[in-house]
Amino acid sequence: MWLDEADGLTEIFRGYLPYYLLVALPIFIIMSPVNPVAASHEFSVYRMQQYDLHTIPHGCRSASFNLEGRSLTSWSTSRHCVVARIQDISIEQFLEIRNKAGALLLVLPKNDTVLSVEEKEHIQLLEMAMVQDEISAPVYFAEWSPAFEDILRDLQHSFITDDKSGTALEAMLNTVSSNGYQIVVSAPVPAKLDSKPVTLHGKLIGRSGSAQTIIISAHYDSSGLVPELSVGADSNASGAVAVLELARIFSRLYASPAVRGAPSLLFVLSSAGHALNYVATKKWLEEQLDSTDASLLQDVSFAMCLDSISSSPSLTMHVSKPPKAGGAAHSLQTKLGAPVTHKKINLADELLAWPHERFSIRRMTAFTLSSLQSHKEPARSTVLDTPSEPALHNLVSNIASTARALASHVYNLTGDAALYDDALNVDEASVRHWYKYLSSQSRAPQTITTAAPSAGVTGALERALSRYLDVTVSVHAVDKREPEYTLYSPTRAVLYVYSVKPAVFDLILTLAIIAYLTVVYFAIQLFPRFYEEYAKVVTGKAKVH
Repeated sequence: MWLDEADGLTEIFRGYLPYYLLVALPIFIIMSPVNPVAASHEFSVYRMQQYDLHTIPHGCRSASFNLEGRSLTSWSTSRHCVVARIQDISIEQFLEIRNKAGALLLVLPKNDTVLSVEEKEHIQLLEMAMVQDEISAPVYFAEWSPAFEDILRDLQHSFITDDKSGTALEAMLNTVSSNGYQIVVSAPVPAKLDSKPVTLHGKLIGRSGSAQTIIISAHYDSSGLVPELSVGADSNASGAVAVLELARIFSRLYASPAVRGAPSLLFVLSSAGHALNYVATKKWLEEQLDSTDASLLQDVSFAMCLDSISSSPSLTMHVSKPPKAGGAAHSLQTKLGAPVTHKKINLADELLAWPHERFSIRRMTAFTLSSLQSHKEPARSTVLDTPSEPALHNLVSNIASTARALASHVYNLTGDAALYDDALNVDEASVRHWYKYLSSQSRAPQTITTAAPSAGVTGALERALSRYLDVTVSVHAVDKREPEYTLYSPTRAVLYVYSVKPAVFDLILTLAIIAYLTVVYFAIQLFPRFYEEYAKVVTGKAKVH
C-alpha cells in the first residue's frame, strides 16, 4: 500500500516542485520583510552660518551633498559625511574634518541644562573656532531626536576601523555585518540675500532750554553659528528688553512737565549688531551727524549701550577711555556702583569689541553696560544662549538698578527719594513677556534684515516703542560695490537618511548567490540518478519483506 504511495511520490519528485523550492527558499530567506519607514528618515537641519565681512568669507560655503555617513572614529575620506554630537567633537577633529571630509553633521544636545560647565565652554569655543574661516564642505546642525540618537549609536558601533580589528578576516566580517547610512541633502546653491539693516529711535524731550541728550541704545538681533537656532536670550534680547522698559519708565516721568528731567532721552534699537560690526549703528550715526540738520544728536551728554545684561546680577561698565571725575559717565558709574573695564579701540581689528565704540569713534562719551567681563567671552554668540528663569531675574534686577542710577543722574538725586518708590518700579510682567517673545525665535541678521521693517521682530519692537514715544524707522542701504557685509541663504534644509549595507556586503552577497546557484545546478543535474539509486534500495527492502 505504502509502496504505491511511494510511486506517487516518484511522480512528484520527477516534477518541478523540488526545483522551485531550491530556488525560491533562499530568496525568501535573504529578502526578509523590510519596513520602508524604518529604512529611511527625514529631518529638518540647519546650515552653518555663511557671510562675508569686509569681503572676507566666513562659514560654510556649500549646501548639498550625498555621502555615506560615518562616525568620528571611522571616517577616512572625502566620500564620508561625519556625524557626531557637538559636545563630542574637539577643535582638532573639526580642523581635520574641515580639510578632508566631504560633509559634517552635528547633533545638538537634547537639553543644554544637563550639560556640565566644561561641556558648555567646550561647545562655545568650538563655535568660535568654526566661524573664524571659510569651510568648503557643507556643515549642518540637527536638533536631538530619538531617531537621531539611534543613528548615532549605529554609526558608533557598526563601523570598526582596522586598527580595532584583530585580523583582516575580523575587519571584513565587521564591515559585512554592519549597518550603514546614506545621508542626502538637496539644497539650492548659496545665494546672496538682499539685506537692509534697520534702526528704530524715539526721543523724550527734556525741559525747555536744555539741549543735552542722553542716548540709551541696544542692538536687538542675535548672532551664532546656526542662524535659524540663534535666539540670543542674553545677547542681546536682554538689552533690547531693557531699552523698552527704560522707555516705559521714563516716558511716565517725562509726561508731566513738573517732573520732567533736564536732558532729553534718545532711545535707539538697531539690527546688524555684534556679528556684523554694528553696521546699522554706524549707518545711523552717519545719517544723523553728516546731514544738514544734526539737531537729533546735538550736544550728546553720553551714550549708554546695553549688551548682554542677564547672565549675572551685577553689571560692568566697559569704556574706551576712563571716565573723567565729575563727568557724566563717571557720575552714572558712581551711582550704579559698577566696576570699570577699559579697552582702547583698535580699528585694525575685524570686529569692534563693544557697541559703544561706534559712538566713541564719533567723539562721543560712551560706554557699554554688560554682565560679561570681556568682549571675548564666547557666550556672546552661541546656540546655548537660551532663556532661563535665573537669567530673567537677573535682567529685572539689572534694569531696576540701571533705571535708578539713570534717574539719580538725570534728576541729580542723592540717596533714596520718594520718586524711587513708585515711578521707577520695573514691570516684571512686561519684561517677562518681551524676554520670552524675543528669545523664542531666531533674530539672526538673515531673518530680520531681509524682512519688511513693519514685519516680524522689527515691527513688533516698533509698535512697542511707539506706546511711549514717537518712533522713526531708518532703513539703511548697503553699498553694492564695497559692501560692509554680505549674507547668504539657505539657512535650513531637509536631510534624508537611508539605511544601506556597505558595498562589500553586496559583493559578498553576489558571490554567495553564485555559489548557491552553482550547487543548485549540480543538485538538479544529479538528482534523477540519486533518486533512482534510492528507489532501488527501497524496492529491494520491500521484496525481502
